[in-house]
Amino acid sequence: MDEIRSGQSEVECDVLVIGGGTAGPMAAYKARKKNPNATVILLEKANVKRSGAISMGMDGLNNAVIPGHSTPEQYTKEITIANDGICDQAAVYKYAQNCFGIIQELDRFGIRFQKDENGEFDVKKVHHMGTYVLPMPNGETVKKALYRQLKRERVLISNRFMATRLLNGRSGRVAGAIAVNTRSGEFLIIKAKAVIMCMGAAGRLGLPTSGYLYGTYENPANSGEGYAMAYHAGAKLANLECFQINPLIKDYNGPACAYVAGPFGGYTANSRNERFIECDYWSGQMMQEFYNELLSGNGPVFLKLNHLHEDTANHIEQILHTVERPSRGRFHDGRGTRYARDMIEMHISEIGFCSGHSASGVYVDEFARTTVAGLYAAGDMASVPHNYMLGAFTNGAVAGEDAIDFANGVDLDGFDEDAVAIERDRVLAPTRREDGIPPNQIEYKIRRLVNDYLQPPKVTRKYELCQSRLAEVREDMEKAMVARDAHELMRAMEVASILDCADMAAHASLYRKESRWGLYHWRVDHPERDDEDWKCHVLLSKQDGEMTCEKHPVKPYIIPIADEEKDAYYNQRVKAHA
Repeated sequence: MDEIRSGQSEVECDVLVIGGGTAGPMAAYKARKKNPNATVILLEKANVKRSGAISMGMDGLNNAVIPGHSTPEQYTKEITIANDGICDQAAVYKYAQNCFGIIQELDRFGIRFQKDENGEFDVKKVHHMGTYVLPMPNGETVKKALYRQLKRERVLISNRFMATRLLNGRSGRVAGAIAVNTRSGEFLIIKAKAVIMCMGAAGRLGLPTSGYLYGTYENPANSGEGYAMAYHAGAKLANLECFQINPLIKDYNGPACAYVAGPFGGYTANSRNERFIECDYWSGQMMQEFYNELLSGNGPVFLKLNHLHEDTANHIEQILHTVERPSRGRFHDGRGTRYARDMIEMHISEIGFCSGHSASGVYVDEFARTTVAGLYAAGDMASVPHNYMLGAFTNGAVAGEDAIDFANGVDLDGFDEDAVAIERDRVLAPTRREDGIPPNQIEYKIRRLVNDYLQPPKVTRKYELCQSRLAEVREDMEKAMVARDAHELMRAMEVASILDCADMAAHASLYRKESRWGLYHWRVDHPERDDEDWKCHVLLSKQDGEMTCEKHPVKPYIIPIADEEKDAYYNQRVKAHA
């Protein structure tokens, strides 16, 4: 392992982008393209060439709003309904208006999308109302294509640097960030006029049933530091009680992809070979029906493809086993399952934060601006609901173009130099101990507590106990955690973010005294949805060093939702099994 070295450097830039997965490269590319004279730095704790949730590519776009197939108005209505009405539509509508242009741009980058015999985009239907799923035959080329554009625009890339805290400027806006080299432990202070955070989901929050720390549904490199950094900088975070919980292949850390198989005739079924829900598009209520079926005596639940023609089942297998998670094919080989012959057992993932699949994220407006001036957020850590990969690309582009305009109008802000010294002491504290508890043991305990106490159904007393237990773990982390090399130092920093996210999940969940979003926020003590008191955002922030929550009204809808439409996702159960 790499030895920890002392040292500290400083750099300046116009725009700092943190996170080299999906939204980050697009934000940096767009910022630099809009102002070729600007200094744009892209910071990534791994390597931008192969990092983020799309490191191995992606099999398709889940939410492509393509003229002739769907409209921005239709999509905005769909997402509002799927998200139980808690939706600032301006950001969703802006995404829906802009995403087709991004698809065309990605196509020009060399990322090919499936087209029909007429050369039109071959869009498939999975959602309740609209048609939005666009397959990507060569989705494994996404990162390579993005990297080419970054080099072409001469974006400055700093690999192997992990951001740990934002710098608050004296004027009240963001002033930059503090980062640590993941191979040496050396510090880097980046002074910036604007900062765009694109650091992905909080994927290492709950513990997979395997018990393996990195066997998560989400990319395990995304450990929630974006959420934690925004919190400590004073930014507001929205709806952290709306957990991400997804269907996955039993014993495998990845989706069964019923939404990919759906257009070919596949669907989710119970052990009686019965389809029990009409739409396999992920929503909290869909997951509630999934959970109910597991416990009903009709479980387990399966991905059913063995009723299809063998060629069709093999085609689905080829799609799912070659892009995004190639290990899926090796898993099925080891288990001896074939899609054309067997039903594939499914289960429920661990919990996490992710706006890409639900709605929990740093609160942003339609320009990706957070509540801290000069600070932006995009991708899975921003609060635009049901974002997915195309949302990360599109909102990353919006953030990059707005941030460069902001940077063009301001100078670098000053900041308290003591903040850097305080952060050095916090980060390096585990390296100054001769002996103690290694980060992986602290992490395992946090995530086991999350599973034991925070996994829905949510019970008030269990949540209160969890807060007490997590406080005990925090004392261990701050006083006894030890890091013996640079790799463990990185893990120690990740553990601190995971603990912050667990605390925020508990705090926000106790604050919203109702049930909403199906399984995502099912409070046993408050089982009914309460639109009168709780049709609002819950915003969590750090004030005077304390975690606080507040109600924040949902902005007036741009696209009206009729009363008879708002509960569409609550009426998806196949009537024969109601």
